[in-house]
Amino acid sequence: MTKRTLKLGLVPTGVGGPGHGNRWLDPQVPADASVDIDWYIDVVRQAEAAKFDFVFIVDSQFITPDSPPHYLNRLEPFTLLSALAVTTARIGLVGTATTSFNAPFNLARRFASLDLISHGRAGWNVVTSGDAGTAGNYGLDEHFDYDTRYGRAAEYLEVVRGLWRSYEDGALVRNRETGQFLDPAKLHALNHQGKYLSVTGPLNIQRSPQGEPVIFQAGDSEQGRDLGARTADAIFTHAARIEDAQAFYQDIARRAEGFGRNADEVLILPGVSIFVGDTDEQAREIEQEHNRRDNNFELSLAEFGRAFGWHDFRQYDLDAPFPAQALEHARRSFFTQASRITRLALDQGLTLRQTVEAASLTRKSPFVGSAETVANEIIRWFEGRALDGINLMLGHPDQFARFTREVVPILQARGVYRTDYEDSTLRGHLGLPKPENVRTPAESAPQDDGVRPALVA
Repeated sequence: MTKRTLKLGLVPTGVGGPGHGNRWLDPQVPADASVDIDWYIDVVRQAEAAKFDFVFIVDSQFITPDSPPHYLNRLEPFTLLSALAVTTARIGLVGTATTSFNAPFNLARRFASLDLISHGRAGWNVVTSGDAGTAGNYGLDEHFDYDTRYGRAAEYLEVVRGLWRSYEDGALVRNRETGQFLDPAKLHALNHQGKYLSVTGPLNIQRSPQGEPVIFQAGDSEQGRDLGARTADAIFTHAARIEDAQAFYQDIARRAEGFGRNADEVLILPGVSIFVGDTDEQAREIEQEHNRRDNNFELSLAEFGRAFGWHDFRQYDLDAPFPAQALEHARRSFFTQASRITRLALDQGLTLRQTVEAASLTRKSPFVGSAETVANEIIRWFEGRALDGINLMLGHPDQFARFTREVVPILQARGVYRTDYEDSTLRGHLGLPKPENVRTPAESAPQDDGVRPALVA
């Protein structure tokens, strides 16, 4: 068996994502970083030089004036990743795309194209869109409810994977001597008719060297965890304590095995912020200073409503008890997150001000200290099965440089992280098998309900 090794991803959020609305004030960060392709190329090449597994592009398609700067003005993921594909050589390229507001055929084609352009380095971060306002940008009166979002997403993934397997390996003969370009027996229509989707196929593009893009997924609800355990190759999550991370890791493993999967082929990759100093004390001071400069209570209060369907909490008395009735506004938004916040406020009897502070201003990273301390903590979480790797949230440039310059060499010296790329594809980097492209009789036979399913993994 191949030795288990730590995975590293980079999440660049330019001029500042949630909780970092003033990052753009740092003169080291270009004021237009989120739409500056040269900035992206530079930071991703730095990550590639440090042998990162992938860059991870987050996305959403609805904004308000209270959205953080990076959300207000940023490049669309496919266009951005296509540019990165031809300006990098080895690093994986993961983009976020929603199953709620994309046609499966078009999305399958775009990711397959990115996978070919990058020679097998593409990954898809599957989301269902938590911003309920997105529906209005696609001509809908309201967003799908939770059950519909996740039911549609599960079927959507099966359809996309089925489309990616339209061509059997060797279908495109390209024999100039015989004049045969295609073996038509190896091209298959999908003819999917399901509860949420109807897609004929076939897809007009071949598979890449890694077979098909790697599936990432993020979601902490029951439906989200089930979707990830059932369909994802890697799961993007968050955890402030190792005990919480271990519980999540074990839960996903249990669910994956329940779906008949090998739990070792479902990687857990939490998003983390890392602060490195000459000493542990200095690193905590750097963290506190960055948090103080990057955010303030007014920004946090304005942004706080996002989980609640962008409900405006500025209308309430800050020092009165948290308005629990606001949870109703989250029904078609980030309901799991909003429920957790509401439960915290009620259990602890918090005011609105205290709730905003607890949710936004006082979070501390567990990965703060000298380079040795940070490396030791990452290894502790890795060996303790709290994670398989980390998605490093790119904050201030000097801190990213310190991580790659000081922490990465320690991880390499300790034998948990690569010193060079072992493969050319994203699946190869992550130690994931290439999906087989085999159409079995069970996949083409009608089920009892007369619905013909898409291909499944």
